[in-house]
Amino acid sequence: MTRGPLPWREAWERALYAEAGFFRTSRPAEHFRTNVHMTAFAGAIAELVRSTGARQVVDLAAGGGELLIALDPLVDGVELTGVELAPRPDAVPASIGWQPDLPDHVDGLLIANEWLDNIPCDVVELDGEGVVREVLVDPGTGEETLGEAYDSAWLRDWWPLHEPGDRAEIGETRDAAWTDAVSRVRGTAIAIDYGHTRGDRPPFGSLRSYADGREVDVVPDGSRDVTAHVAVDSVAALTGASLIRQRDALARLGLDGTRPPLELAHSDPGAYLRGLSAAGEAGELMADGGLGDFWWLVTDTLGHGTLAT
Repeated sequence: MTRGPLPWREAWERALYAEAGFFRTSRPAEHFRTNVHMTAFAGAIAELVRSTGARQVVDLAAGGGELLIALDPLVDGVELTGVELAPRPDAVPASIGWQPDLPDHVDGLLIANEWLDNIPCDVVELDGEGVVREVLVDPGTGEETLGEAYDSAWLRDWWPLHEPGDRAEIGETRDAAWTDAVSRVRGTAIAIDYGHTRGDRPPFGSLRSYADGREVDVVPDGSRDVTAHVAVDSVAALTGASLIRQRDALARLGLDGTRPPLELAHSDPGAYLRGLSAAGEAGELMADGGLGDFWWLVTDTLGHGTLAT
C-alpha cells in the first residue's frame, strides 16, 4: 500500500478495489450483517419481481450472492445475475449468472444494496480561514492533513459548509455512477443505502470503517470496509427517483413484523417457530434507528407504480 498523504478518493479507491483491496479479498458477510442476509428480504424482493413482471434481476455488488441464492427458488423463470468484482462464490448455483461489470441492458429489476456508500468520494473540510480544502489521508495510518483549496459547484448546491471544521463527502461520483446504472434499465432500479438529505447533513461527514462485525478506525489500508452515507437527494434529483424509507417500502411489499398468535405454538409448533423467525427478521429489517432507516431510491422506467409514494 502506498504511503504518504493521498486525496481521500484515491486512497479509498485503492483500499476497496485494488488487486489486494477489501472487496476483492473479503466477503461482506464476514464483516457485517445487512438486508441480503435475511430470508424475509428476499421474500419482499420476490414480491416486487412478481408485481412488476420483471424477467431479469441484477444484483449490483452481490457480495456472496446471498440475495440471489434466496431468490432463486422464489422467482421461477427469472434470469438472475450477480455483479461483483470478487470471483463467483462456490455456493452460487450455476443457474445464476456472475460477472464483474454491470450489463449494458437490464430488463426488469436492478437492485444495489449498500453499493453507493462504497463509491469513493473527495472529502473536504472548511479551514479556519473559511477556505474549503481537500482532505488528504495517509493510507497506512489514517492520519489526515488539509491539502489545496477545493472548488465544487456540487458542494455549493448540495452540501454548503458554514463553520470551521465542517466536512463533506462530495457526491458527484455517486450521482454519476447511479445515473449510468439507471440508464441501462428497462424496468425498476433501486439503490438501498444509509443516507441524508439537505436538512440533515452530518456536519463532520460520515466516513466509517467496519471489520469483523464491529466499527474500527477509518484507515484506508485494504483491511477494512470504508464507507460514507449517501447524499440521497442529490442522486434522486438526477435519476428521477422516489425516496422511500425501507420500513415503508417493505410494508408496501407485504412484510409484516407481527408475531404469530401464541395458540399456534400448541396447534402447529413448526409453523409458530417459522412465523416467529419471519417476524423477527421483518422487525430487524424495518427497525427505527437500524435497517429500517435505509433510503430506497426507486426509479421506475415503465410506470409499474408498485412502490409509488
